[in-house]
Amino acid sequence: MRILLLNQAFYPDVVSSAQHLADLARGLIERGCEVTVVCGDRGYDDRRTRFPKDEIWKGISIKRVSSFGFGKGARWRRALDFGSFLFRAALKLTAAPRFDVVICLTSPPFISLLGVLFTRFRGGRLVLWVMDLNPDEAIAAGWLKPESLSAKILKAISRRTFRWSEKVIVLDRFMEERLLRDGVAGEKIRVIPPWAQDDSVRYDEEGRNRFRQEHGLAGKFIVMHSGNHSPCHPLDTLLQAARELADDAGVHFCFVGGGSEMKKVKAFKKAHNLENILCLPYQPMDSLPGSLSSADLHVVVMGGEFVGIVHPCKVYNILALGLPVLYIGPTSSHIEDLAARDSESSLWHRTRHGDASSVVKEILAARQSREACTRRGSHAAYSKSILLPRLIEEAVFPPSSAAAASRSLDAPASVTR
Repeated sequence: MRILLLNQAFYPDVVSSAQHLADLARGLIERGCEVTVVCGDRGYDDRRTRFPKDEIWKGISIKRVSSFGFGKGARWRRALDFGSFLFRAALKLTAAPRFDVVICLTSPPFISLLGVLFTRFRGGRLVLWVMDLNPDEAIAAGWLKPESLSAKILKAISRRTFRWSEKVIVLDRFMEERLLRDGVAGEKIRVIPPWAQDDSVRYDEEGRNRFRQEHGLAGKFIVMHSGNHSPCHPLDTLLQAARELADDAGVHFCFVGGGSEMKKVKAFKKAHNLENILCLPYQPMDSLPGSLSSADLHVVVMGGEFVGIVHPCKVYNILALGLPVLYIGPTSSHIEDLAARDSESSLWHRTRHGDASSVVKEILAARQSREACTRRGSHAAYSKSILLPRLIEEAVFPPSSAAAASRSLDAPASVTR
């Protein structure tokens, strides 16, 4: 079976969508499929990073297209980068053969439209793997007015791509509910959360100590926000807590990753002369276990307006490591669902946006109880060995029975809608 994967980010990029798509591609190769990927030749976060135009990696044919490298400093820069990538990807597809299945992710926004046009003209089944929803994200961020002509046109395009797809894979029940409200047929939707990189990301005591020594963090209680620093995950409350704890030499805040909001973190640190904040870029995959294991408390943030629009993929690696989590966000969210399933665990600390004092209180409580907290792996149902085969079955080798088609995979065991 011949499979085409479409997304701006892919191996060797380290952003979440690139890692999960690489996992899917390798899984398909193991199932005997012929896999081609069309993606970008620039690093998703660092546009100065360039990758080879054509590459065969683990049997996967990678076709990379160029785009402008303006970066994420302004919305117009992003728009030109996205537009140039979509244009080059469309040109690449004009010379591509027919594929049995085309799987589109959501970076950049509306790349699924290329999948629609390609399958309409060349044939094949179209599957959308929804990592985030647009234009919903742009509207929630205030970049588009809900009643503007642009928003209405983009919403109409979004609805059409969902209508023309054979199947839609979403990451949580909140995404599913949004699509159902938008009129997407329920029988198309499958809820399959992303998986932990638990075959490569394991608790690493040696790496933890090495990371701490390297960055002058030995003996500190480390509060870490690792991953994409996006407006969808507002950090104002966490930064205010860092300011309130500036005189506590035992607590240090570590921001690891990239994204447009990293500049805000650095500016806040400079403006308030905070020595308890450390900013680092995305860590290489071989260093990731040590980096993640170095934290005493991981922070997961969800903006209230973005529930059901984006998904906090990084939480699964944290749970696989069995490390404590501080959640800052609304009471109705996927993270709250996870915490509720683990209600007897001492790993969870939950607070709300705008309440920096509660964040400080939870950080100090986590530090006080860290010796009593036994580290353990959590939520085995979110393992790659379980969820990747389910995704492959649903997207490429769908079950034929109506009963199988009605299942949701958002829980540790399948449940009926």
